Amino acid sequence: MKSKSDELAIDVRGMTKSFDGRVVVDHIDLQVRSGEIHGFLGPNGSGKTTFIRMLCGLLRADEGSGTCLGFDVITESESIKRHVGYMTQRFSFWEDLSIAENLDFVARMYELKDRAAAVQRSLEELGLKDRQQQLAGELSGGWKQRLALAACLIHEPKLLLLDEPTAGVDPKARRDFWEHIHQLAAKGLTFLITTHYMDEAERCHRLAYISFGKLLTHGTVKEVVDQVGLTTWSVSGPELLDLAQKLREREGVQQAVAFGTELHVSGKDAAALERAIETFRKPTHEWAKVRSGLEDVFIHLMGESKDNFAT
Repeated sequence: MKSKSDELAIDVRGMTKSFDGRVVVDHIDLQVRSGEIHGFLGPNGSGKTTFIRMLCGLLRADEGSGTCLGFDVITESESIKRHVGYMTQRFSFWEDLSIAENLDFVARMYELKDRAAAVQRSLEELGLKDRQQQLAGELSGGWKQRLALAACLIHEPKLLLLDEPTAGVDPKARRDFWEHIHQLAAKGLTFLITTHYMDEAERCHRLAYISFGKLLTHGTVKEVVDQVGLTTWSVSGPELLDLAQKLREREGVQQAVAFGTELHVSGKDAAALERAIETFRKPTHEWAKVRSGLEDVFIHLMGESKDNFAT
């Protein structure tokens, strides 16, 4: 008998979408378990938002098949919409309405039977009760984020699709947001979340990385890092920008990137990388082999992927 964690909230294969003859989502397979927080990462323009819109029925896939919450992604998109909450990149609520009025409008759109009770429940769960009469246009980024999340949850969905939900909010608001996400996931809610923040990616149960429409890697953080197979050295000392430029010209060095007061120097061929840096081992610089991080891995993947809009 399957446990709840073995059930798939999302199970799609070959999802493809083109615009004006350009493939922006290219035969993507993705499986997300129920109750899982699944990070969906990639550079701007990689196809993340298009993929999410296909999942929730806002766009029809050109090719592909599968299910979302047990509903067919091609033929049952209307049923999917009723059980999914979608939080867009941009704040999309009415700024001249109060928090409570915005939530009431969303409750009416979903045709909830007891709108007043649903609105009050959302206000209390997201800590918005004391601000319910405040106009949405007067809210800070963090409070707008809370309103958007409350609106996504008001119809009690089983899956939340969140598209860069913490962009433009302060670190405390981001931390509070993720704390709430983990609490909801513990109750069985499933999340597919796009983000550019590596610390947020590490908070996810599993990750998928897309670049120029293609899925390049997926798995837990450890699995993703191990799959890519990078070797990384950290170096500190004087004139690191000049050192980075020289290192990038050496065979075996695939990236040399500033990390605070250090450089991370990486390559897939550990022996070739060690030969490349040998020349630069001087008393003025301190070298240490370190575990490759997500940022090292994703910069590497970006460098290897092919632009689907290049002529």
